[in-house]
Amino acid sequence: MPRLGLALGGGGARGFAHIPVLELLDELGLKPSIVAGTSMGALIGALYASGMAGRKIRALVKDHLISHIQGRRRRLKKGTELLKWIGPLVPDLRHGGMIKPDRFLRHLLGGITKNRFEDLEIPLALVAADFWTGEEVILREGPLLPAVRASIAIPGVFPPFVMADRVLVDGGLVNIVPYGCLAGSCDVSIAVDVGRGEEPGRTDLPTVLDSILGACDIMQVAALETRLAARGPDIHVRARIAGIRILDFAKAEAVFEHARPAVEELRRRLVAIGLAR
Repeated sequence: MPRLGLALGGGGARGFAHIPVLELLDELGLKPSIVAGTSMGALIGALYASGMAGRKIRALVKDHLISHIQGRRRRLKKGTELLKWIGPLVPDLRHGGMIKPDRFLRHLLGGITKNRFEDLEIPLALVAADFWTGEEVILREGPLLPAVRASIAIPGVFPPFVMADRVLVDGGLVNIVPYGCLAGSCDVSIAVDVGRGEEPGRTDLPTVLDSILGACDIMQVAALETRLAARGPDIHVRARIAGIRILDFAKAEAVFEHARPAVEELRRRLVAIGLAR
């Protein structure tokens, strides 16, 4: 059986699309020999590499997020619990971010019993960016939670994270889908791209925050296209998710639905190379 490598890209709330991909691999009995992740892909990848099945990750998310399709009564009922989970969205401007991610991470990563990279069931590589040098930083060893926090530190949203005397921010700034981290550790590489879907015809003006995050999206997509043109993964799964902003974490159910075509395309690709029926 060929060794599979799985790279999970960044995209904020759109990263929930990685969960159906993991469920498909579980269904087919395919366990990656290595996982790489950037930003939200780092967070989901850490859960998976620790031994949590895709369906359990979905349950964890659904238990603690308010879906946009749920009724008003359910939203009101769960609103208090949601605030307890993510913590108050109080600006943390002194340290360079708008939201303190501690409670968010502490809960979503609560299913992980292994605290270090070395203890994970699947080898894991996470990507962050050095704010002052602009360099890509690949994290593969040592404490896990600090590495995840560094990888998801979207500038202006989450505060930077200091590790080993480096100020680290969101890995998507330098490598939004880190399939290059899989090189030499697998025979078949799968890269899951959850970039923003196009919305032709829209003419409404974005908010200031949407402008900043959207501009990052545009630059990241352009950088990825250049990287893909030079050398791509064996299987590139593109889940274009329109209408979901980076911070739309309450829209997990909508993301799952948007991801269906990409998941089925991955199934077809795996069948084509003899890894599934």
